[in-house]
Amino acid sequence: MSQIDHPMTMAKPARASTSRILGSLIQDRPALAACAFLILLAFSATLGAALMAPQATGVNMAMRNAAPQLGEGFAYLLGGDNLGRSVLARLVTGARTTLGIATAAVLCSLTIGATLGLFVGLRQGLMSDIIMRLTDVIMSFPALLTALIVLYLLGPSPVNLVIVLAITRIPVYLRTVRAEVLELRRRPFVNAARAMGASEGWITRHHLLPLVAPTLLTIASVDFAAVIIAESGLSFLGLGIQPPNFTWGAMVAAGRPYIAQAWWVTFFPGLAIMLTTLSLTLLSNWLRLVTDPNQRWRFTRSEG
Repeated sequence: MSQIDHPMTMAKPARASTSRILGSLIQDRPALAACAFLILLAFSATLGAALMAPQATGVNMAMRNAAPQLGEGFAYLLGGDNLGRSVLARLVTGARTTLGIATAAVLCSLTIGATLGLFVGLRQGLMSDIIMRLTDVIMSFPALLTALIVLYLLGPSPVNLVIVLAITRIPVYLRTVRAEVLELRRRPFVNAARAMGASEGWITRHHLLPLVAPTLLTIASVDFAAVIIAESGLSFLGLGIQPPNFTWGAMVAAGRPYIAQAWWVTFFPGLAIMLTTLSLTLLSNWLRLVTDPNQRWRFTRSEG
């Protein structure tokens, strides 16, 4: 085996790329803080939700609208709601539902939108025109208004909520992928691959998708924040997740009547929504810089 084909030699570029990405993340302090917050949030939603479920649902009228304190233990660090349930426990437990719905909606819209975008970008014809006109119809209606109408007609449920949020976000991915594919398919390296007998499927897997993926990843991180806000708004209006399940938006709605005497019931879920969306926005800006070839000179110069 030659030195070029040696596995250790082939692994060096991958390690160098990983080291460069981690180094750029460490240099970008806001992005590093956002990444740390999101990792902590993910662990809380997966592990903490199972541990704090009893405090999140158990009624304790002695702690009704209790102010944040440590006298009753760590559970009431952020206070209690109108039924004496721990706000901290409900934040952690509600994160699992909120993030789960957002993840499912983003993955569905990303998969469907990217697939349709590749199709209409590579093939021109009647089917592509129909898909684009349907996309125009979806984009002509405000996303929140469409979600309100559909959920009012079909009824609020987790499945319906994911479907509505996914459908309203599909055009973003579809149009982005279509625009990039139309531009990339005219590149010399794609024409060279065709001249050497490569099929459209091979070109798509080895050339188009790797180049489109960074853009999709950046859009997905921003879209994740947008879906969280949309879901919180629908839950606040009563058309999201229904009791006994709850999300951060539902917690804000439940604490609204008591905001004068128990502001913490509404404040902390709203703060969690704000910090999550802010962290996702900061992380998406960092991803855009890392994946954009025109911006990589910033990290190369700093490393040198």
